[in-house]
Amino acid sequence: MSYPGYPPSDGYPAFPGYPPTGQESVYPPAGQYPYPTTVPGGFPQSGGGTFPAAPPNAGFPGAAGYSALGGYPASGSFPGAPQAGGMPPYSGGPGFAVPPTGPGFGGYPQQPPAQSYAGGGPAQIPGFPGGQVPSPMPGPPAAMVQYTQGTIQAAPNFDAGRDAEILRKAMKGFGTDEQAIINVVANRSNDQRQKIKAAFKTMYGKDLIKDLKSELSGNVEELILALFMPSTYYDAWSLRHAMKGAGTQESVLIEILCTRTNQEIREIVNCYKSEFGRDIEEDIRSDTSGHFERLLISMCQGNRDENQTVDYQKAQEDAQRLYQAGEGKLGTDESCFNMVLASRSFPQLKATVEAYSRIANRDLLSSIDREFSGNVERGLKTIVQCALNRPAFFAERLYCSMKGAGTDDSTLIRIVVTRSEIDLVQIKQMFTQMYQKTLATMIASDTSGDYRQLLLAIVGQ
Repeated sequence: MSYPGYPPSDGYPAFPGYPPTGQESVYPPAGQYPYPTTVPGGFPQSGGGTFPAAPPNAGFPGAAGYSALGGYPASGSFPGAPQAGGMPPYSGGPGFAVPPTGPGFGGYPQQPPAQSYAGGGPAQIPGFPGGQVPSPMPGPPAAMVQYTQGTIQAAPNFDAGRDAEILRKAMKGFGTDEQAIINVVANRSNDQRQKIKAAFKTMYGKDLIKDLKSELSGNVEELILALFMPSTYYDAWSLRHAMKGAGTQESVLIEILCTRTNQEIREIVNCYKSEFGRDIEEDIRSDTSGHFERLLISMCQGNRDENQTVDYQKAQEDAQRLYQAGEGKLGTDESCFNMVLASRSFPQLKATVEAYSRIANRDLLSSIDREFSGNVERGLKTIVQCALNRPAFFAERLYCSMKGAGTDDSTLIRIVVTRSEIDLVQIKQMFTQMYQKTLATMIASDTSGDYRQLLLAIVGQ
């Protein structure tokens, strides 16, 4: 089930500025909105080619890990089959929970282990000097860099002209060869798709996007157009659409603004201004209110601490501060929760959650459930969930988009597209652990036709 009115019956919504008239195949210029360079705690660059090899140890989080801090099992115990009956749900949705007895947050799905990729040896990640991942800062336990992998990699021996020719033949004459289109689109990185658009117009004097729209419709059209948008633009476009017209899609605002890195957010904010001629903060203020508005404005600053070194003394102090602002008093000091959750690094927040479970005798997600409600509750819990296990957060979002009657196709498309070059491999692993079925199986049962084929080609089995 799509969001009301989206996409409209006459096709994908058009927004001013994208693409400018006559420049559809070459706009934005290649490299204008590149995927953010890797930052500590961030994600690999888009189209980075073969994913780096992970270090040889397969356990999580390792000998110096968190097993003594609130419910994490011994190193090497993940992945494994869920306990009988699956994971006990918490009130915000399936998959994230507190154990039936005892404090802590051990029921929250754990991060998958570092993946072992072909080649072995030290991990090489683009963006770090020399490509070498810096060693974790000393201290028990060390801050851990999570290795993630997308299901889409840049195609080797890429030839934009050859791909443009394949797409032209697939759409020429009577009928459309949808499988040929899927084979190209699902196996090229976002950067390569931008080059295909430019080559198509150079070779044939026609706009690829317009040709695709004339041949496609419905969800498959929305999916293909999303794949051809530059990554930063697609996030900005999604935010604009979430606040455009009557009503606001708060879940989209939360999903994007509460999960992206500082650099990603800054580029989204700049793109929103340059492409739509609007200030995102002003749009947020006009569409939201109260503590939810303040949380989103905080997120828009893209100013979260991204130092990967954990200060355990500060984590203890923040945990005590959060307890005194909520469970430890009558009423709730919402600004204290906003300050801590909007400014601390994700590794720091993870340590704070561990300390909180010891102080409050319950996990922070449960306390947020008790102290907040509505959109601000969902926003705060999203930040905590991403600090504990980002792939698990997106796995839950995907599950909720397909469970029950109907399908929230826009959410399904957005998450599959935006995570396809970042961490969709880990999201798939968490999905299987949390719901005892594969993501591909659920997609296959909830979708049909070319739409299903393209989704499965991106997700993989």
